[in-house]
Amino acid sequence: MHVLGFVVNPIAGMGGRVGLKGTDNVVEEAVERGAEPVSGERAIRTLKMLVKARVEYKREIPITWVTVSGSMGADLLEKAGFSPEEYVVAYECGGTTTRKDTQEGCREFQNRNVELIVFCGGDGTARDIFEVVDAETPIVGIPAGVKMHSGVFGVNPESVAEVIIAFTEGNLGLSEVEIMDLDERAYRKGEWKIDLHGIAVTPFEETYIQSAKMMVRGPSEEELKREIADYILELMEENTLYILGSGSTLKAVGEELGIDKTLLGIDAVINGNMIEKDLNEKELLHLLEKYNDSTLIVSPIGAQGFILGRGNQQLSPAVIRKVGIDNIMVVATPAKLQRTENLRVDTGDMELDKAFSEKRYFRIITGYHTMAVRSVEVQVAGR
Repeated sequence: MHVLGFVVNPIAGMGGRVGLKGTDNVVEEAVERGAEPVSGERAIRTLKMLVKARVEYKREIPITWVTVSGSMGADLLEKAGFSPEEYVVAYECGGTTTRKDTQEGCREFQNRNVELIVFCGGDGTARDIFEVVDAETPIVGIPAGVKMHSGVFGVNPESVAEVIIAFTEGNLGLSEVEIMDLDERAYRKGEWKIDLHGIAVTPFEETYIQSAKMMVRGPSEEELKREIADYILELMEENTLYILGSGSTLKAVGEELGIDKTLLGIDAVINGNMIEKDLNEKELLHLLEKYNDSTLIVSPIGAQGFILGRGNQQLSPAVIRKVGIDNIMVVATPAKLQRTENLRVDTGDMELDKAFSEKRYFRIITGYHTMAVRSVEVQVAGR
């Protein structure tokens, strides 16, 4: 019998769709903007895949969970189908949970010699746990935050279930990965300040676990971004709403248009003019109701390959469906693509992710009248 720890940050990811670019220190504002919890649902997706693998696919998964009370663990295990005999509550949290609860829970996990800590949250949660366990206990993260640059996260909740199964079967070794976190206050101002907090240990399989974000630099990067921008300007059609994603490549497009494009936000352009900037999900949906024709332009995260689901949760399933998968344009410099074998999506909607998988390929603008092709990788567990 394998003993695994399980803890969830109930507020992780709440700031994403409402455009706060994180939830650290802004939970009340997120709630005022209409944010709803997302981490519990994503944790249950992982747990249900484990139950499904055991019941439908007859896979042996001998796990005893050590967890935290309530919404930080026990309630979710029960909802997913684990019986009370299959988990032990090692730490009782209060009504309003804090990072202290996460850390105290993990200390109890270590006291009970868990083999692996499965957590659900973002980079902040990973950092909180790492401060307690260091590299002594392996950790793996169910992605639920707004920013997830660390190398401990699965590609999506289902992939984490596969990692857990492979780990318990003895089919996965451990790898050292970076724990990274972004300064959210600076991030909300459009400043990129990311720090390495240490080296953690995780069960690693490249199909299921994302790499840490890579910052790509090259001697001709800025020139190539301008070439991409020039070509985008040629492609832009009149009276079509263009939604510009985050990142320096899209910032270059804004510069060529002569607009003040936000570096880390989602902005809207029509007929060469900025009409809204730093939009949240609700504002995007309002614009999409107003304009019949729309195109979404995004750029993958270096090395990870994510075009949706990491740092741009404003582009929710509802927004993507309104735009249409065939109206998504992907841009990237050749240097970034050299380190990006596949494109990835983690929209939070399994049916929508499946639709991306069925599309199979995206053409990527890499320069002036220059294209490349990359496949879309959407991990579907349990097959």
